[in-house]
Amino acid sequence: MRGGSTPVGRMGKQRTRISGSDAEAQKAANEDAPSIPNLLGRITELFQPHRRALIITAILVIIGAALSVLPPLLTRQAFDVGLFPPVGRPNFSVLLEIVGLMIVIYVTSAGLGVWQTFLTATVGNRVMGALRVRLFGHLQKMELAFFTRTKTGVIQSRLQNDVGGVSSVLTNTVASVLGNTVTVAAAFVSMLVLSWQLTIVAVILMPILVIAQRRVGRVRAKIATKTQESLSDMTAITQETLSVSGILLAKSFNQQGTEVARYSGENDNQVRLQVREQMSGQWFFAMVQIFLAIIPAVIYLCTAWLLSNSVPVTAGTIVAFTTVQARLMWPLLGLMRVALDLQTSQALFARIFEYLDLHPAISDAPNAHPVNAAKLGHVQFDNVVFAYPDSGDDTPPTLKGVSFAIEPGKFAAFVGPSGAGKTTVSYLIPRLHDVTGGRILFAGDDVRELEQDSLVANIGIVSQETYLFHATIAENLRYAKPGATDAELERAARAANIHDTIVSFPLAYDTVVGERGYRLSGGEKQRIAIARVLLKDPRVLILDEATSALDSISERIVQEALDTASAGRTTIAIAHRLSTIVAADVIFVVDAGRIVEQGSHAELTALGGVYARLYSQQVTQRE
Repeated sequence: MRGGSTPVGRMGKQRTRISGSDAEAQKAANEDAPSIPNLLGRITELFQPHRRALIITAILVIIGAALSVLPPLLTRQAFDVGLFPPVGRPNFSVLLEIVGLMIVIYVTSAGLGVWQTFLTATVGNRVMGALRVRLFGHLQKMELAFFTRTKTGVIQSRLQNDVGGVSSVLTNTVASVLGNTVTVAAAFVSMLVLSWQLTIVAVILMPILVIAQRRVGRVRAKIATKTQESLSDMTAITQETLSVSGILLAKSFNQQGTEVARYSGENDNQVRLQVREQMSGQWFFAMVQIFLAIIPAVIYLCTAWLLSNSVPVTAGTIVAFTTVQARLMWPLLGLMRVALDLQTSQALFARIFEYLDLHPAISDAPNAHPVNAAKLGHVQFDNVVFAYPDSGDDTPPTLKGVSFAIEPGKFAAFVGPSGAGKTTVSYLIPRLHDVTGGRILFAGDDVRELEQDSLVANIGIVSQETYLFHATIAENLRYAKPGATDAELERAARAANIHDTIVSFPLAYDTVVGERGYRLSGGEKQRIAIARVLLKDPRVLILDEATSALDSISERIVQEALDTASAGRTTIAIAHRLSTIVAADVIFVVDAGRIVEQGSHAELTALGGVYARLYSQQVTQRE
């Protein structure tokens, strides 16, 4: 008989702080995370793979911006030459040429604008998508300890809310900056050509607006940071309370009202921050709009003063100048808005880059090599010491000088009181954590010298808390071997004593198991998990209290499947029910982080020590 387990996600011995705040979670995840250097440069790097599209966009923007300043100049000609020539009546032939040219310019500009919008939308969304995938891929490399101390909802918020929050910047910034800059420059030159005196009047207050814009930007950036932190908290609450486990917990304790109140409180905070963010800068833009509105009137006054001082200014010049002035001010306002957006999004980019700058605590060594196939199945602990991250300097290590060796094909069991360190042993073998001291040998090599992919490929884990995706049974099984045939699925399912149950369902292997497999019983989920491991076909099998949560009938069926699964493999069972490991080749008794006894079931019961006492207690309880 073989079996036993605790959930792989166990966190009790880690003593890590789980923060409700994204910022606090990040601080806990990496106290030494570097600051964000040259943020603009890093954002620019995101566009490097799209240089060709950006060059075409830049050309289109420049052409469009150049074309946009031609109509005002043509307007002056229309007034001074076509409508009000120095002598005679309006010149219709000249007007037809000017109007025709203006129509061509407008049609061409519109076509270029559509093409430019397509390119910028494509590039921006591809950059955003690549950034999201890059962040997701980087998080996949992080060590287990990172996820045990960071809320899932907080991580989801970084992927969805933060990356989504910069989408408009990624999509519109390049075209907006290029187009508005070229338009402003061209309009400024055109204004100088028309009247340098009126140009001074039109731009004299620009420095004041730039200074005001910078102050508004700093305020909006601070509010944006608080807004994203609030979104992280809301996402975390949603993920925790609307999962199947969260709903069951709330209903079991009749706490739905409490959860609604908690979500409502954070939602009120989010609404308040959103209003503050949208309102910050509104007075600034109102001031800019007032400024833009009164500039033409001021120009008319200045024109009267110029004319009264014998400075020649034609009606066409005034109309053209006020038109160009609008074409200067609105692009300038657009640049200010972009600058504000960049200042606001800086907080979001900083949060994204903070995660990208995290360094996985566990990674392949430069000289890492594959597992030695000739020695597969051999597992050895050599004076291993381990303390969970953030456990505190005054907290004793979980494992203290643990040494043992398991030969290939043998069945070894680890037993002991709760919290003794049994499950920790199962975490260290596949290198979910790295040892604090000593070393772990797998197939004769230190696990820190092996390629992680090669190490994990040869280890299968069946835990007490089976995780199944909201997908079909076949899809859950193929997670271990994506290219597995139907025959291979059936063979693994038969070996796990679950095939007959599966085919009894109306859709058989196409049955959707539901969120976390809640449509199946505990025994059915566990046998599917065993079938999944069998499909992987690892040389080392870790059973982490795989039957402790099952009733006696389910335990017997699952135990038969485990016996089949462990045949011919090195099997390491973390056991709570000692009746499941009496046939083990060797039993290691763990107490307070040390191996205090080892031997067969008969030897340990005869010894009359810790194991004998634990076994006697369980026999008495069954009776």
